[in-house]
Amino acid sequence: MGFSLPEDPLFLGFDSSTQSLKATVLDDKLTIIASETVHFDSELPHYKTKDGVYRDPTENGRIVSPTLMWIEALDLLLEKLKTKVDYAKVAAISGSGQQHGSVYWKKGSEAILASLDPNKKLLPQFSEAFSTLESPIWMDSSTTQQCREIEKAVGGALELSKLTGSTAHERYTGPQIRKMYEKKRTIYDDTERISLVSSFVASILIGKYASIDETDGAGMNLMDIKKRAWSKIALEATAPDLEEKLGKLAPAHAVAGLIAPYFVERYKFKKDCVIVQWSGDNPNSLAGLTLNTPGDLAISLGTSDTVFGITSVAQPSLEGHIFPNPVDPNCYMVMLCYKNGSLTREDVRNRCAEKSWDVFCECLEKTPPLNGGKLGFFYKDHEILPPLPAGFHRYILENFSTRSLDNIKEREVEEFDPPSEVRAIIEGQFLSMRGHAERFGMPTPPKRIIATGGASSNQSILKSMAMIFGCPVYTVQRPDSASLGAALRAAHGWLCNKEGRFVPISSMYEGKLDKTSLGAKLAVPAGEKDEDKELLEKYSLVVRKRLEIEKRLVEKLGRV
Repeated sequence: MGFSLPEDPLFLGFDSSTQSLKATVLDDKLTIIASETVHFDSELPHYKTKDGVYRDPTENGRIVSPTLMWIEALDLLLEKLKTKVDYAKVAAISGSGQQHGSVYWKKGSEAILASLDPNKKLLPQFSEAFSTLESPIWMDSSTTQQCREIEKAVGGALELSKLTGSTAHERYTGPQIRKMYEKKRTIYDDTERISLVSSFVASILIGKYASIDETDGAGMNLMDIKKRAWSKIALEATAPDLEEKLGKLAPAHAVAGLIAPYFVERYKFKKDCVIVQWSGDNPNSLAGLTLNTPGDLAISLGTSDTVFGITSVAQPSLEGHIFPNPVDPNCYMVMLCYKNGSLTREDVRNRCAEKSWDVFCECLEKTPPLNGGKLGFFYKDHEILPPLPAGFHRYILENFSTRSLDNIKEREVEEFDPPSEVRAIIEGQFLSMRGHAERFGMPTPPKRIIATGGASSNQSILKSMAMIFGCPVYTVQRPDSASLGAALRAAHGWLCNKEGRFVPISSMYEGKLDKTSLGAKLAVPAGEKDEDKELLEKYSLVVRKRLEIEKRLVEKLGRV
């Protein structure tokens, strides 16, 4: 039986991502009525970020963002959005934050949150609220030493994965906190509360420290994935007195609190507007894509590329990640994450396709599937999966016509011609995704793929995705599934709060999905011809060859 939402309310979802702050507003029919964006580099140029971040030239792999920039972006976005939306009609707000980023609140800062002056903008009121003004984010890869220390303390990488859902990763918040404790002890000691990006913005909205939600909390190497509680052994392996600084965990569908008086007085929100727990960007994308059937995969092609699906049983391994499902407390979401996404594709576009996506697509269309055996590994930044340093590795596969993996040999080369380079970066990423998804136990071929993120609007890229995975590819009506998912989760959390219990999120759109802004449309059908099936078999062979080469690269350059 479906549940209906009250007439006339609006549901607001934010997405605080690496490069921008976005907002999406849904009505009671789950139709998008407004959206707005603040781009950090262009609209807040005084922070002098590039792609929303600072890359530290003095410390290899250290990448941070200015915390105050996110607050000023919220000021600006609320001002821009109020010309489109009657805030008095907003019944609930939720949000998405780039995963793993951390914010360090100075001692006494909760008093600042509780006493905001509605006659002033947010930014000047938070100038003294943080023990450091730089937030380590998911792109940071400077914590390898801390990762190994944490893994050793809990009995090894696999034991940590079984406990927390992932092995230790440089971008994860636990290793970042440990580094802060080891290298900048004064900052750590002066910190009253450590927030994730998601709970940080939620804290501003409710005027007190918001809990970290269980789904985003799983991306820290600190939470017991099965108990959904902080792990004592992981906390002790990371830093002293950490549980006190982290606060409590909460389910993603729970209400964090009512909106703070500041926003009621300054922007005329209703006093009873609820703030539903914020979560990470990937969990919100999963919600926004209405992904809820085993056999469905989602691939997000953004600043980072991610692959995710749903499982009822948590089976952590040495690769990939497991999080609680943000919209179903009885399930988990599984995820593979690649740091080298849109920025690395843009690098190849700039070098090989005259800085033009049209030329890039022409190159992709005029090169044949399988790329004549040309296989590339492109890492503009230190990669997560596989764990390899920045660098480019190009190979030509010989005896490529054979159907035996043993007979295919690879020869490393310095460069490809530009069209082949374009196809190599697209095919290489999808081959890696497919290979690692299969090893992680995700279905092959999938029932379908739902593609999202900026590159999901590129038909040439989607055609390659469909060929390599051997299944139909669908797209959502707009590429920003994270803020859309956050708005949907705001409505879901409001409904759960009203009912006084968890209600399945599908009950809000059951039987009417295509009449909402959540429907997916077929972009590329699965190939049904004999030549399509033969091509899929060849890709299956290349997937296995790629994983072989990748393993050797990791043994030589990365960590085993």
